[in-house]
Amino acid sequence: MMLVLLGISTGGLALVVVILAIKLAQRSQQMNYIHLKLEHLLDQGTYERLLVFSNDAPIQQLLRDINQVLDYAHRTGARYANQEKEMRNMLSNISHDLKTPLTVVLGYSETLLHSPTLTEQEREVMIGKIHDKAQEVLRLIHSFFDLAKLESGDMELSMTRVNLSELCRLKMISFYEMLTGLGLEVKLDIPEGDIFVQANEEALDRVLNNLITNAMKYGSDGKMLGLSLHHTKSNGVLLEIWDQGKGIPESEHSRVFERMYTLEDSRNRQYQGSGLGLTITKRLVERMGGSIELRSVPHHRTVFSISLKPC
Repeated sequence: MMLVLLGISTGGLALVVVILAIKLAQRSQQMNYIHLKLEHLLDQGTYERLLVFSNDAPIQQLLRDINQVLDYAHRTGARYANQEKEMRNMLSNISHDLKTPLTVVLGYSETLLHSPTLTEQEREVMIGKIHDKAQEVLRLIHSFFDLAKLESGDMELSMTRVNLSELCRLKMISFYEMLTGLGLEVKLDIPEGDIFVQANEEALDRVLNNLITNAMKYGSDGKMLGLSLHHTKSNGVLLEIWDQGKGIPESEHSRVFERMYTLEDSRNRQYQGSGLGLTITKRLVERMGGSIELRSVPHHRTVFSISLKPC
């Protein structure tokens, strides 16, 4: 009887050893697959996922973790490639925007230097044009560095209680002559009672400048510009600036806040922009805890809506 039990025990032990040996061999094969696959991925620079083919729980978890790392690396690589493309486009556009006014400055400067027969009035006109173009270059450089500081977090915005109603009224008054000069009808929808928000007044002033100027540049053919301000149902504050111009195609909506983005035909318009205004606007609004979005139906209404926190 003892011999029978011993034989069974020995047989059982041998079976366990065989099963463990098989499992170890399988695990060794699986680990070798993981090693070779990762080596291949590193050599090829791809982000192909590893197949989860094992019944071994630790191996399954390892494969899932590796795939998550690969997914993260893929997303990071895609973001980096997109940022690199944006940077190349931005530098190209900045070079273009700097070259144009600087060419004018050099042209008039050479004329002033080498044309002694110019009248005093002609000289004054040329000096005025040089001054205007130099200011244009300076504004572009300031915009570029302001955006860089915003995106790096180096620009501090102190938050205070701002009377947005009064700020909007004053801003529209400051643009009155320019708006009427363009033949634009202005529609204001601002409640009689003051609306206060938690924001930075200087940043809000710049946001209003950018959006009103943008509406004047690209929406003046609609002959109407509007500004509305009111509380939302969720107790937030909504500021909207709109026009009835040609609008922005839906396919372009996701790009309007990109660095250096301009519509294809905008560079030949009377009011030429650097393409940084809306990007800076978005960054400023977000730094104040708000959000901005675009809705546009061509020749009906193009609206930039800003949501801010009440105070």
